[in-house]
Amino acid sequence: MSLPLSSCHAEIRDVLVCLTEEGRGDEPETALAYGLSLAAETGAHLTVQSAARRLTVVAGGAWGFVNDLVATENRRLRKLAQAVAESAAADAASAGVTCTTEAPYLAYTDLVARLTARARLADLTILDAETREVDLDRDLIDGILFRSGRPLLVVPPGCEAYAARRILVAWDGSAQAARAANDALPFLRAADLVEVVSVVGEKDLPTSAAGAAFAPHLARHGVRVSAIDVPVVGDVAETLRGRAGEVGADMLVMGAYRHSRLQEWFLGGVTQSLLNRSPLPLFLAH
Repeated sequence: MSLPLSSCHAEIRDVLVCLTEEGRGDEPETALAYGLSLAAETGAHLTVQSAARRLTVVAGGAWGFVNDLVATENRRLRKLAQAVAESAAADAASAGVTCTTEAPYLAYTDLVARLTARARLADLTILDAETREVDLDRDLIDGILFRSGRPLLVVPPGCEAYAARRILVAWDGSAQAARAANDALPFLRAADLVEVVSVVGEKDLPTSAAGAAFAPHLARHGVRVSAIDVPVVGDVAETLRGRAGEVGADMLVMGAYRHSRLQEWFLGGVTQSLLNRSPLPLFLAH
């Protein structure tokens, strides 16, 4: 029987949830509920950044009507973001969670930079999953993963309550996988079941260290761990999704990759596929 997360360690003390208000009316809201649940379980301080993107106003007197529309929309977005921050503070107070809220209002590039910098001050950042590949939230995922130096937890719709009794660790012997597993140790120690999964039959995967060789390292850190090789079915992302369903996993831990294309950085294929369609929260580190 695993110990409660709060009694296993004191490593998760500062949790950051970043929310972005873009005015579409269909923004997912899972990260906030999940973050509040996690903070309540661990006794961590919760910081909520409810951010509004400031739209650019077109210069020139001839564009007065357009400027008025943009200004009206900016006021609406800022009001929505502030309302979310106030609601989060009230929910945290009801749950007995110490919470700080902010509602930054900045242009697109500045907003991504602000939230990425803020992530460096937390043990863990939580974001909602976003299926759009060109989106403010996707730029946040990229920024926090590759420029904050901190792990990221991406939560899909339907996962409002924190749970981590059963955790899969995706293992391919890479530096990114090792970093992710190390960063996730607070969760791994508290889990009832941790399974190190190596997907075999994918020719591009490195073979420098097998999952069976890595599992004893986790065991020495107090993790209840086993290792398994799983034949690839379709692709790596599909195989990991299938294995997560088989064991009833609550979380998938994996290293994040990116590839250079035309001098721009893109998330690697497995990471991208899982972000597009994951049935469970993804704990990511680079």
